[in-house]
Formats: sequence, structure tokens, C-alpha cells
Amino acid sequence: MPKRSPLAPVVAMAALVALGGCGGTAENAPQPSQTAAAKDKKHLLESAKADCMKLKGFKYVAYVQPEKQDSEDDKARNAGDYPAMRKYREKYGFGVFAMHVYPKEMGNPAVKPDNPEINPNWQIQNSLSKAQSTAYRKATDGCMIEAAKKVLGKTLKSMDDYFRQQNRASERELARTVDSDPKLIELAAAMADCLKGKGYPIGKTTPMAMARQGQQVFLAQEDKLGRQQLDDVPDVAPPVKEGEMPMTYSPTLTPAEARPYLDKEIKAALDDLECGKDFYPVYLPKETVAGQRVAEEYGM
Repeated sequence: MPKRSPLAPVVAMAALVALGGCGGTAENAPQPSQTAAAKDKKHLLESAKADCMKLKGFKYVAYVQPEKQDSEDDKARNAGDYPAMRKYREKYGFGVFAMHVYPKEMGNPAVKPDNPEINPNWQIQNSLSKAQSTAYRKATDGCMIEAAKKVLGKTLKSMDDYFRQQNRASERELARTVDSDPKLIELAAAMADCLKGKGYPIGKTTPMAMARQGQQVFLAQEDKLGRQQLDDVPDVAPPVKEGEMPMTYSPTLTPAEARPYLDKEIKAALDDLECGKDFYPVYLPKETVAGQRVAEEYGM
């Protein structure tokens, strides 16, 4: 049963790879292009990890996944362009149940891509015995702690802690950037009033909350379906501590089973866009810049 984290748009995918989960990049969570500083730190981190692993007697390849190049539509959508956002939402909604209706197109990890980019270290670890694999993971964790201290000046407790720190930094930086912006506060309030007028329940009306509220409704619905399919997880998600990355359980759905959910999601996403057509062109570029700052700090 796949797991994924809906929060921390800047670091979500990296965290999911490291934690063994999966996920999709939602339309309201643009992935910022890597800056030169972030790319340099990423390569330095991998190089330091490889050196450390060699000293511990393990083979490790300094591997940095190639950056996906944004299309012109991606760039326009991530800038808050109304026609580009509408084109996306008319087909994919917020990008939640579209993962099941268009699994290969949306990068659903339950479906093998045509030309997957394989991290060679996964193959190395998969070739080991159970005891060797355990030792390998322990060594990798220790080397990440060492590399983060050397390259980033960050003190980590574990590999997971690296992503928890990224998540907290992302949340703080985004809140600092958008939630105190007078113009965005005004636009978010207007968007909230518009959605209330259409019958949507609205909680917090901060810019961050308004940018996420529509998608989170459907992530929660998807999580509920996923939990219903499992016997070893609670039916209701436990409270999440501040700064932690909540894990959602993605259900197994055929495209036909997921289609009714996506149809409802598309309607909500288009209503959200209509109410936020003045909000998103101001919010999304600021979100991207905040994400780039954290990416540079953590070598993402």
C-alpha cells in the first residue's frame, strides 16, 4: 500500500524517496527549479556520503537524480497563470485522484514508468543479504549525518531527521514569506469569502491555508480510503506534531473506481481556481522563491 506526504511542497518528493514512500507533485505545490547553489550542495553531499561509505567498506555511488525540466505549461501554471491552471485542473483537479485515473502519466509508483531513472544504490542494497542490507542502511544513515555536518553544517540524528528538518524549514520559510504579506492576506480573505459563498467549508484563511485547503480535502478522502483497505493502521490519522510530515495511505483503485472521486475533485478545483484567480498569481511565485531558499540551505 503506497504512502505519501502531502505537505512541504519543496521537499516532499525527496523525503518520500528516502522514506520508501511515494507521491505525486500536486498542481498547487510547484517544484522550484534547482539553483546552482542547491545543485552544488547536492553533489557535494553525495560525494561526501560516497567517501564515507568507502571508508566503512561499502560500495556507494554518488548519485544525483536528474532534474525534471519544466514545460512551458508547467512554468505558466507555477506562476499562477489562469489559463494554464484551468487547463490542468480541468483534467487533473488538484492532482490527488488523478494519480489513480492517470497512473503512468502522473507518476504513480504503483505503475512502472517506461524509462525509469534507477538509483544504482538501490540495486547495490538489493543484492545484499538481509544482515548485510541492515548494516548497509545503518552505514548510509551514519554517513548522511557526517556529510550533512560537513557540507551543510547541519546536525542530524538520522536520515529521517534530515527530511524532518527540511520540512520544518520549508514550513517556517513559507509562512514567513506569505502569511505576513498584507496583499496576500487580503487576497486570501477574498478567496475564502468566495468559496464560502459557493458552499465550501473554510477553516483558517491565512495565505498558506487557502493555497492548500482544496487539495487537503481530497488528500484526506484518499487517505480514508487507503486506511479502510488496511487492517494494521488506525482508521483515523493520528495528530501530527508541528513540523512533522504526516503520512497518508494511498488506496489501490482502478481508473474506473477513482473516476467519480476525480470528477468531484475537478469541480472543487475549478471553483477554487475561480475564487483564487487573483490570489494564485501573487502566491505561487512567492512560494517558489521560498522553496528555492530552503533548497539551497539543504542541498535539495
